[in-house]
Amino acid sequence: MGLLSLGTPLPWDQARELAQEVRKHGIEQFLHIWNNMKDRKRDRLLWGDEIEYMLISLDHQRRRARLSQRGHELLSLLQVEETESLERAGRTGEKIELEALWRPEFGRYMIEGTPGHPYNSTVNDLVNVEANMKRRREIVTQLMDENEIILSVGSYPELGSGDFLDPPHKANGPFSRSLFLPDEVINPHPRFRTLAGNIRERRGSKVAINMPIFHDLNTPRPFVDPTIPYTRDLFPGDKEAREGAALPDHIYMDAMGFGMGCCCLQITLQAPNVDQARRLYDQLATVGAVMMSLSASSPVFRGYLADVDCRWNVIAAAVDDRTLEERGQAKLTNDRFAIPKSRYGTIDTFLGSSDGHFKPEYNDLELVYDKDIYQHLAGNGIDDLMAKHVSHLFIRDPLVIFKELLNQDNS
Repeated sequence: MGLLSLGTPLPWDQARELAQEVRKHGIEQFLHIWNNMKDRKRDRLLWGDEIEYMLISLDHQRRRARLSQRGHELLSLLQVEETESLERAGRTGEKIELEALWRPEFGRYMIEGTPGHPYNSTVNDLVNVEANMKRRREIVTQLMDENEIILSVGSYPELGSGDFLDPPHKANGPFSRSLFLPDEVINPHPRFRTLAGNIRERRGSKVAINMPIFHDLNTPRPFVDPTIPYTRDLFPGDKEAREGAALPDHIYMDAMGFGMGCCCLQITLQAPNVDQARRLYDQLATVGAVMMSLSASSPVFRGYLADVDCRWNVIAAAVDDRTLEERGQAKLTNDRFAIPKSRYGTIDTFLGSSDGHFKPEYNDLELVYDKDIYQHLAGNGIDDLMAKHVSHLFIRDPLVIFKELLNQDNS
């Protein structure tokens, strides 16, 4: 999870009015950063991993395993050393040496751990990776109760199904409005609940995630999920499942938490210069598909066995804030673009670099981008590929805007 700001996140009806202004500031900030960094050379290649853990509560008497909401409580304890070290460094100027850093994630049952400092590109650094991963698990384990364990798995098989949460809560929260997930699974930081609510508000409906069911000898054809509370009438969106959002022969999920409540191992890299960063971006786009196939490990959703074993489409659909017009299901009237995919998805264009491997024909998708932003970027010296890439990213609206951060110094 990236930097979490403190402040007052605006609900969608207010954030929508400020979207164009935020875009404008974002472009000016990009230009400022680009001009400062475009000629920078010979930085070290730095990188690090981020591992997301699920905290599990075990009930040995009833032979039950549940997601524990104590993840947020443990996070506060894990961050004590870092907070104290930063305060001490501020007074004395001493260098901070930490084994690990700990950050919140979307789920209240989730914890994210990273190395205490970035790795370099030496053999010694590579040798230290596994040892640091092991040490992070040891640090968390020291703070857990006897009945708790941590798991490093892609998705929790029973998320949103039956007795899956400790302590239990009813699925009746105003942010997600899910038929299956209570808002209590969401991290209490105001960004996360606002994000879940604003995705739903902008979209005009709840997200609709449908993963194909695995048909064995005993699976009905068609499979119609008997656990969906089709008759619930608590929120306006409750009718969506019975009106077609829940597809037959599929596992239906209706909240951001089903995607952002998944865990993974991530790698973040800082390249020595812009050109190598572009090369890394292009190469990782293709290597990433292979790595996803090799590491696919999420075959169960909401307690049902799926006919796929990867969480990618769940996460993509979980944050799909596109309106009907943007999804191509209605004529463009109020929105600016028809957008082919969710904001969480595969790349749409390669960036190219000086390595000689890029060819223009590789960018064979029709790219949707903001032509006014493109012209502004191109007029300020940004090359064609980068200008189209950035103006493509900025066709999206910002979903979480903090009131206290509206006045920006773009330099």
